[in-house]
Amino acid sequence: MLTAARLGAAALSAALLAGTAATPALADSPAPTSPTAAAVPEGLYGKGDPKYDGVWRQSLALIALAGAKVTPADSAVSWLAGQQCEDGGWPSFRAAGAACDAKTEDSNATAVAVQALVALGGHQDSVDKGVQWLKANQNADGTWAFNPGNPGDANSTGLAVNALFAAKADPAGVAKSGKNAFDGLAVFQVGCAAPADQRGAFAYQPDPASGALAPNALATAQASLAAAGGWLPVAAGVRSDAAPKPLACQDGAPTAAVAHADSAEAAGAYLTAQLGAGGNHLTLTTPGAAPTPDYTATAWAALGLTQSGHPQQAAGAVDWLTQNGATWTKAGTDAGATATLLLVTQAAQRDTAALVQQLTALGPAPKAVASSSASASPAPASKSNGIGQYWLIAVGLVIGIGGGLLLSLQRKRGAKL
Repeated sequence: MLTAARLGAAALSAALLAGTAATPALADSPAPTSPTAAAVPEGLYGKGDPKYDGVWRQSLALIALAGAKVTPADSAVSWLAGQQCEDGGWPSFRAAGAACDAKTEDSNATAVAVQALVALGGHQDSVDKGVQWLKANQNADGTWAFNPGNPGDANSTGLAVNALFAAKADPAGVAKSGKNAFDGLAVFQVGCAAPADQRGAFAYQPDPASGALAPNALATAQASLAAAGGWLPVAAGVRSDAAPKPLACQDGAPTAAVAHADSAEAAGAYLTAQLGAGGNHLTLTTPGAAPTPDYTATAWAALGLTQSGHPQQAAGAVDWLTQNGATWTKAGTDAGATATLLLVTQAAQRDTAALVQQLTALGPAPKAVASSSASASPAPASKSNGIGQYWLIAVGLVIGIGGGLLLSLQRKRGAKL
């Protein structure tokens, strides 16, 4: 993704998301024409035009806040739930009162919305309908496309697998024409036939002509979470002090697809090498433009490594994101980027108070905030506590003086008697 961009977007150029040419899944950042405040629906996080990323950024925000034990406003939850169509799918955005159009429903919005409703709890019917939509729109090779009917891609397939895991639907049992969701992921993973420094990476899509797989940073980062059996929000997996294991390849070995058992470790090894070579971040390359840091890919790489039990390999990326987060999140005004950074920080078990405060400020006032998620700013609390302390001291002095006077009077009375 681009800076603060929504993942899995086919509207980005080939280098952005490794070669897509359609128009789905654009950025969290505002559209070219900024809408008026009235154009942003009530309950929606963020102030930018929601046309391309409304469901995406809302879902990420609700997932991240649920992880922070923040109870969102009813309007925020009902807006997301109300975007679901009768057939179970979600579009990127549907204006109030607009009818559902099957052509606008997409797997990315559906997958992340399912994860959000699972995280919130109490929405089982909507979750079940979303999972059925994903099952119905799986391709014959086990993959998912952004919009049904198109060739699958690694980002969309990874997100669908995340949603299946979240909803407790075993991806190994979700299949079309004998190919399950793990087989779908394997379609995009670079194996032993490639040079050693490319093995374990994911391509966005195979080359249409040759079928070759070109490593793509975002595709690898996003698919790695699915390969590791994870979903949002990410909880640290069983920790391994060893580095991720690269594919074990032998000369002359068959060029079979990467086995699911090896997939997460292979992707983790590739990402670890790329992060090390890039100064703890992944890089976005687009035709005709200078390479730039890829914040979103770096974030998902950290999530995937953490899920697969390698938080120590993710630590440098988390540090880099923390140091550069203000640029990515536009100083905490980009809801999707802020939510993603909060998810990374939660997974790394870092201090999240400031990010929680930034994210809650971008949407309706929450119903409740856990004490651990309260503002990190000590000023109001210390002022209040200081007043309380001075009041207690004053009361204590009054009581002490009164007690002393009482004792003095009693002594005088005793002397007179």
